[in-house]
Amino acid sequence: MKKEQFMQFMEEGNLTVPKYLLNNYVNLGLNEKEFLLLLHIHSFVETGIIFPTPMEIAEKMTIEPSECMEILRHLLQKGYVGINDEMDEYSIKYERYSLQPLWEKMIQFMMNQSNESYQQTQHEQEINLYTIFEQEFGRPLSPFECESLSMWIDQDHHDPLIIKAALREAVISGKLNFRYIDRILFEWKKNGIKTISQANEYGKKFRKNQQKTHTTQPKKTGNNTIPFYNWLE
Repeated sequence: MKKEQFMQFMEEGNLTVPKYLLNNYVNLGLNEKEFLLLLHIHSFVETGIIFPTPMEIAEKMTIEPSECMEILRHLLQKGYVGINDEMDEYSIKYERYSLQPLWEKMIQFMMNQSNESYQQTQHEQEINLYTIFEQEFGRPLSPFECESLSMWIDQDHHDPLIIKAALREAVISGKLNFRYIDRILFEWKKNGIKTISQANEYGKKFRKNQQKTHTTQPKKTGNNTIPFYNWLE
């Protein structure tokens, strides 16, 4: 390779393509020809050719200009590429291709994937929550208890981890019933408790006050005692 050829190669630069787009263009509804055509448009725009003709694009591919025109029409109709009208410094109107619609579709797909993953995680946590409650109660939950658990999640929007923490609080306090757990959740929500660490600190604070004032009876566990806060008072 001659020096001049190498310099020309370097001056052509590189085309940056998001790896996420490369891995998911099929999920976005694109086939190989459509995806490659969009990449060529991206490449043309990057080099300053903002509105390449179908013939110019087709020369970079193994398709005829007529097929290139058809693919372009399809991509425009489906909202993968746009044509923007702009004005230059002399108020002369010109057109240019825009790949913003493609980036918006990619971002929306990413957000949908993230949301689906979150919903799947929440669903798994909810199923696990019912199992944990039944293990602690030592029996299947009644229809009323299942409904209460569902309401805490769907209507009160308590995080499953917070509900689990409230269950633990009820076990420690020796008050294993849904009314007591519901009261704990009510108090936590009223006081802005949203995380496990906040719930733990809140419980410790009441137990510390309990030890100082001796206003409630401790629960005995062997040789030690675990003071608890009566959330129903």
